[in-house]
Amino acid sequence: MGIKLLVIDDEQIIRDGCTRILSKEGYDVTTAEGGEQGLEIIHKQRPDIVLLDMKMPGISGLEVLGRINQLKIDVTVIVITGYATVETAVDAMKEGAYDFISKPFNPDQLRLV
Repeated sequence: MGIKLLVIDDEQIIRDGCTRILSKEGYDVTTAEGGEQGLEIIHKQRPDIVLLDMKMPGISGLEVLGRINQLKIDVTVIVITGYATVETAVDAMKEGAYDFISKPFNPDQLRLV
């Protein structure tokens, strides 16, 4: 079984694109359309990597990141957002994000991260 990767993003096109690109790279990809659903999947499946959107309806990506940290599990979180600012990136890194990429991103950027 490959590396388990969870994409949490409210945009269907982002979830589908990430699934298509990363599945071809050998990742076992699961998706969630919001933070609450993503946290449920994290509890059940313990992914190795989480691609996490910062701006979503309901709970924010930053709040999801904080809850992931409270679980004290070994997971790499990469933040993705269309609202990239230095402040947002710093906040995400302070909360434990491994990396930060801005939307729109191309397949090569996604593979690189």
